[in-house]
Amino acid sequence: MSGREVPGGVVHELPGDLRAALLANAVALAAWRDITPLARNEFVCWVEDAKQAATRARRIRRTQEELEDGQRRPCCWPGCKHRERTGG
Repeated sequence: MSGREVPGGVVHELPGDLRAALLANAVALAAWRDITPLARNEFVCWVEDAKQAATRARRIRRTQEELEDGQRRPCCWPGCKHRERTGG
């Protein structure tokens, strides 16, 4: 994987603003690359679910912080509502 490639999630494409934030933070980017595609999907969905620009920016910042802290899923997020829950 090249240094500029940033993998996305399972259901959601990686949005440009989150990609840029990850590329600007080497620790968060390394953690992002280490988590599963399903875990990345949860972060992307959490960011995309924000209704206001300020909330979205805060969630992107928190994504970086949580990844830096070793968290593998967004804190206090029930999970992506777009993913099938049937195990398939």
